[in-house]
Amino acid sequence: MGIVAGLDSSPDFTRIVVCDTDTGAVLRQGYASHPVESPDGGRPSDIDPQAWLLSLGEAAGGGLLEGVQAIGVSAQQNALVPLDAQGNTVRPAMVGGDKRAQVAAADLIDALGGREAWAQAVGCVPQAAQPVTKLRWLAKTEPENAVRAAVLMQAHDWLVWQLLGRPVRRTTDRGGASGTGYWSAATGTYRGDLVELALGHQAMLPEVIGPAEAAGTTPEGLLISAGTGETMAAAFGLGIGLGDAVVSLGASGSVMAVHPEALVDSSGMITSLADATGMHLPVVTTLNAVRTLRGTAELLGMPDLESLSDLAMKSTPGAHGLVLLPYLEGERTPHLPHTAGTLVGLRRESMKPEHLARAAFEGMLCGLADALDVLRGRGVEVRRIFLLGAVAELSAVQAAAPSLFGVQVVVPQPADYAAIGAARQAAWALGVSQGSLDPRTPPVWQGAAAQVLEPGEELAVGQAVRQQFVSVREQTHPGAFRP
Repeated sequence: MGIVAGLDSSPDFTRIVVCDTDTGAVLRQGYASHPVESPDGGRPSDIDPQAWLLSLGEAAGGGLLEGVQAIGVSAQQNALVPLDAQGNTVRPAMVGGDKRAQVAAADLIDALGGREAWAQAVGCVPQAAQPVTKLRWLAKTEPENAVRAAVLMQAHDWLVWQLLGRPVRRTTDRGGASGTGYWSAATGTYRGDLVELALGHQAMLPEVIGPAEAAGTTPEGLLISAGTGETMAAAFGLGIGLGDAVVSLGASGSVMAVHPEALVDSSGMITSLADATGMHLPVVTTLNAVRTLRGTAELLGMPDLESLSDLAMKSTPGAHGLVLLPYLEGERTPHLPHTAGTLVGLRRESMKPEHLARAAFEGMLCGLADALDVLRGRGVEVRRIFLLGAVAELSAVQAAAPSLFGVQVVVPQPADYAAIGAARQAAWALGVSQGSLDPRTPPVWQGAAAQVLEPGEELAVGQAVRQQFVSVREQTHPGAFRP
């Protein structure tokens, strides 16, 4: 039996899990928040990467890594770390959904000839958060820093490089590279011309290594695996495979599934990412998920989402004819950036708080079912859905999701899946280096403890509710949705 560690550097904290290489059982864990404060109390857009190292050191304190043979690193996606020719940061890392870069995204889309041109080139259309867009913002807003930017890294690339003692060789993985906007999951190659289009000149990019390859070994003999982005690490930690999809319920929503090939989508609705196993991870995003529930709770004077859920359970499937198109912030899927939400079906008997509460839950889930249909329409098989996010535990979500999605729904118990996925990657690289594992087959770890929900007898009712939603969407926004 060996032990490995998975390190997840999220936007706010570092979490480390130490796992048994054979079973994946978590033996011990550490945690530390990043020592970062924003003047306005929000999440800052610029962060000194040293903050990530400081919290890593704190999380690993107390001998947490004693006996560990290999480490995998997962980190927040879209964090751009520009370095000069000597390997020093040109400016703080640009992280998160950077609203400063929205104009830059539009500029880039136009510069290459539109959304379809980008989808064909790299499998995604530039968004404000992506590294390629941040490069454009840098070139336009901080031209001196842009000129000095000689090496481009993301958060997990930079952390792996630091753990290895800043070697000449810099590496990344397919998962992380696929989110940059200048690497194509379909061809497995960088598009240096797109870096030049955004930044104004070429820059050195990390070598993309395979899922089971090691990035290197520390001076102390600790093997460091390729690392990957948080989304890919969480999918790997959950153990999803072909036939599985993951529906994430945050303020906005996303649906992703494992698929054997990259999906090039000319409409730009699908972001074609790579996963941490050598497969692909097409993602479809909605702008409105939990924000729909929060808005409804405020409207109805509910103190929290648990109360809204309890209220919704007093209604019945179909919400007495109320249908909510939850496009409160505009919408990405379907592409309706400037629209608003719509409430349809108001009758005297339906004008009750519990029916509106039910319509909010059903509208949110039907919006995500639309996103799921985009993937299904491109041949992605979905037999089982993993439902993630705090609201996945709510009774109103669990009551409606299986019949609206039409398949088995798995609600995993809360756990550090990104860190566990990073540890599993470390175990894989360690096993390959020792000759005990095949580089094409990751270690089989125990699955996530979960609640399993079946559509059962409610399937027909759920599909009728779904059809009602589709009819209202088509009447309100004819032709907007073409899965």
